[in-house]
Amino acid sequence: MFVVCGEALMDVFASGETPSGLALDARIGGSPFNVAIGLARMGQPVGFFGGLSTDFLGDRLRQALAAEGVDPRTQHTTPARTTVSLVGVDAQGVPSYAFYGEGGADRDVPPSALARVPPEARAFHFGSFAMVVEPVDATQRALIEREHTRSLISYDPNVRLNVEPSVGTWRETLAWMLPRTHLLKVSDEDLRLLYPDTDPATLAAEWLARGVALVVVTRGGDGALAWTAAHAVSVPAVPTTLVDTVGAGDTFQCALLTWLAEHDALSAEALRALPKASLESALAFAGRAAAITCSRRGADLPRRSELA
Repeated sequence: MFVVCGEALMDVFASGETPSGLALDARIGGSPFNVAIGLARMGQPVGFFGGLSTDFLGDRLRQALAAEGVDPRTQHTTPARTTVSLVGVDAQGVPSYAFYGEGGADRDVPPSALARVPPEARAFHFGSFAMVVEPVDATQRALIEREHTRSLISYDPNVRLNVEPSVGTWRETLAWMLPRTHLLKVSDEDLRLLYPDTDPATLAAEWLARGVALVVVTRGGDGALAWTAAHAVSVPAVPTTLVDTVGAGDTFQCALLTWLAEHDALSAEALRALPKASLESALAFAGRAAAITCSRRGADLPRRSELA
């Protein structure tokens, strides 16, 4: 069973002008929330470990998780309000975000909530701003400390400087995660923010030496790169009719995890032993899934049947 840890929120898009302002289109979202939904759509048993509000937006998030078959046991309920993200999309389909989340439900996850994580969970995904804001960051670190020697740990920093503006905080979190992470997926955009003058291959070598088993760098229209101690691979992007890239990285993540689950590779040892051809197949599968999401508005992740 997968457990995806982090924030759930509402992404609000401008859908057109009205005589007195703008029409808004609110959609369920949050990077870890999207990964949980994506894993469920791909037929994987999964729970979402994060704070969900008792407000009407939190009810909608819970409804979405239930409709997709995400295990409800790991959800933490809180009266804190749901975080809202205003999303603007430029002419190239690239989103920008403005977050309204101080005191939000996604941050209000105390250590006592760890009791909700079922013992059969053996693969965990972490990422985005829930790893760098209090008090949820401390709760997630406690879970990672508990699980990293017996479970697969996957991590995607998914840097959001408009939530936590300190680049140093994001770097410190990544450094703390390295010896506790088996699968590290990071976008080239995040690398430019965190390490603007360092070649990805150099970073990958350093991270592998710190204990990571598989490093993946996604590069949007330029495809993806991956490294293990034995192999380095590159795959091109899958051509698509671009609508926007919202949720593309989350789709890549859940599809990659699905491929690994389907090929019995959800352990550090299995990741290190993957042949080069298998790495290429895994990245290509994830890339096809991301291309489907990019062809649709918002984070509308594909189902497994669309990737047959």
